[in-house]
Order: sequence, then structure tokens, then C-alpha cells
Amino acid sequence: MLPTVAIVGRPNVGKSTLFNRIIGSRLAITDDEPGITRDRIYSKGVWLTKEFNIIDTGGIDFDGASFIHEIKSQTEIAIDEADVIIFVCDIRTGITDEDLYISKMLYKSGKEVIVALNKADDKSLTDTMYEFYSLGFGDPIPVSSHHGIGTGDLLDKVVELMPEKDEDDYAEDTIKLCLIGRPNVGKSSLTNALLGEERVIVSEIEGTTRDSIDTMFTYNDKSYVAIDTAGLRKRGKVYENAEKYSVLRALSAIDRSDIALVLIDAETGIREQDKKIAGYAVDAHKAIIIVVNKWDLVDKNTNTMNNWEKEIRAHFQFLSFAPIVFLSAHTKKRVTTLFPSIAEVFENYSRRVQTSVLNDVILDAFYVNPPKKHNGQILRVYYATQVASKPPTFILFVNDENALHFSYGRYIQNRLRESFNFEGTPIKLILRKRD
Repeated sequence: MLPTVAIVGRPNVGKSTLFNRIIGSRLAITDDEPGITRDRIYSKGVWLTKEFNIIDTGGIDFDGASFIHEIKSQTEIAIDEADVIIFVCDIRTGITDEDLYISKMLYKSGKEVIVALNKADDKSLTDTMYEFYSLGFGDPIPVSSHHGIGTGDLLDKVVELMPEKDEDDYAEDTIKLCLIGRPNVGKSSLTNALLGEERVIVSEIEGTTRDSIDTMFTYNDKSYVAIDTAGLRKRGKVYENAEKYSVLRALSAIDRSDIALVLIDAETGIREQDKKIAGYAVDAHKAIIIVVNKWDLVDKNTNTMNNWEKEIRAHFQFLSFAPIVFLSAHTKKRVTTLFPSIAEVFENYSRRVQTSVLNDVILDAFYVNPPKKHNGQILRVYYATQVASKPPTFILFVNDENALHFSYGRYIQNRLRESFNFEGTPIKLILRKRD
């Protein structure tokens, strides 16, 4: 599971600006796919080879919450979720009562805290930084979110305090499944159906599941782990009103999984939130299967399933590689049809391609459809090799990394899918300039 970094602080100190500065720099490893709508309150980053989740608590609002109540709520979320907390203060205003309030909450939490003194555009302001030592969190770091000053020093400190990535003690061939979807879509019901027993509490009340639950099971002599994602960690009005917060609870489960089962409610139909949630699995480069649940509640004719598939493909264009399975977790009808898809997708997710065959396919793709000039260059690929699986990751050694148009990159991915069976799995292309 990746470590998590949260950015906290009172309003108007530049939390979101710092967040955007971090994910907009060379840190960013997320890929924006066409067709995915997201509210960017989280992202993934890497600094000095260390990956982490990062949360902008300023993006989590609470309808009707008072000023101090909102600060308290956002800070509580950071304390709950984060391994390292960036406490943003305004170096120009000095310490305020709100800063002291937040510092007391953070100090009691025992979490690793770094004070970032934002808006330090003028070097003369650094003389005022010494009062912030009184907050009790060690050396404060002056930064300018707007200009990017000091963010490297800040992230060096973040990485220094970050715990090592947790590794699951599961066998290599164990297939780890996470079930993701909006509330009341049937995640817990499907978990129970997969397990064949009522091990997870199922309720019609949205948000019943509070923590992710790992359950090992065996089907046809194959080992699986079902990770039922938590909706919310705590009960209480603060958390119930923060719809965006529920998304954060799925991130660790996605990170630890091989395959994300994206559940859609056949009774209520496709919603915009379904696309957002699927986008998180895409960001994490996980294998994906789209599961249409509550299929027993749909009035059917000979074209119903075909029409549903067309609608899903139209809404989820960024998941054209993902197979679709229709089932009813409640009645357990068609649940067994999910296992062949899981087995095939996991095999594809783990697939490695022989280098000579890979280069033949790439060469043929360029011969059939030569690339056009982009950024003043015509892309040339000299050599290709696969460097990882889960997901299949390929390095292309080229004349210029900036000569690849995103549409041509998609074309190469599609040719790889046609030549090798990569159904259900994303494909990562990394370009390197040949020395």
C-alpha cells in the first residue's frame, strides 16, 4: 500500500495551489484519459523514486459547516488518512489563532508533520519564519506554491519521513480483486457471492462498509483475495456529508489489487460518478473488469445485453479494453461467469512478450501507418522492450520523446492489443531518447 501525504491548513493559505504545483511538476505520474471526469482532490506522485498518494483536503468541502468546523473536519481527515502531513501556513501573516488550533490537533495525533511557509516569494520574508518554530514541528520550510520555490526541499523532507511501502504477504499467483463503485451498487453483496457465505455485512443503507476487508478464498484450486472497499472510516455527520472523502477510502484497496471490478447498478443505470470511480483504477494502471450488477432487476429481451454493452462503451470510451460481465450478486445468477474473465484478465495483466516479436509488431505498425510530424519531428522508434508486467510496460527508444502525438500512442497500444491478448489490462508506453 502506498504511503499517503495530506495537505492541511486554514483557508486561503495556498493548499490547493501547492497541491497543483506538486502534481503538475515532474512528480506527476497520473495519466488523464479522455472521457474521465474527476474532481482533483487526490493524485499520485513520485519523488526520488518514491511513490505516494497525495490529498488536498482544501478540496473537501462540507455543506453548511461553520468556518472552524470545516477546518476541524478537514484536519481530522488528514490525521486519519495520512502518513505525512504538510501543514501550510502563510509566512506573510505570521501565526494565527486558526494555525494554533490546527497545530494542537496535529500535535496530539502523533503523525509526521512538516510546516510549509507559503507565499515566501520575497527572500526578506524568511526573517519572519522563526516564530513558526513555536508550533513544535521542527524546521519550517519556506515555499512559494505560485512560483515553485522551495517545493523540492519540501518534498525531500516528505520522502525522508515517509514510511516504506507495505507489501502484502500473498503468494505471487494469488489474484487480488478490489470491488469499487458508488454506494449501494452491491460491492458487499458481490463479495459475499464470491465467497459463498455471508462474511460481509450487507445493508441497503449507503456507506455501511467502513473499512476495507481482505478475505482469501479458493475457487477451482485457484487462490483469490477479495478486497471490499470501505465507504467511510468513521460514522458521523462530518464524514457522511463529505462525498468526495468516500473516494479516498478506495485508493489503498486499488493500489493493493491486481484487478479492479468496477460495479455498475443495472437498476439505476450509468451515472457520472461511475466514470469518476473507474478513472481511479485507470490512474493506478490496474486491470479492469466492468461488472453490471442487479441484472435480475432489468426487463430483458433479445437485445437488452447488446444495448447495454453499446451504452457502456459509449460512456466508458477510456475502458475500451475492459470486458463486461452481467450478473446478480443478490440471486447469485451468472456470478460464475465472472471467474473465467478474472482468470483471463490476470493472465493478460501478467503477460510478457518476447523482445524480437515485440519489435516486429512495432515495425509493422509503423510501416502500415507511418506517424505524422508532431512538435517539429517525425517519430522514429529504434528499439522496443518490455520492462515490466502488471501492467505490461514497454520502453520505446526513439529519436525524440516529444514527437509522439497521444493519438499515435493510442494506435501503438491498439496494435499491441491486436497482436497479443491484452484484454482487460492497460498498457504503459514509456519513451526514451536513444543516446
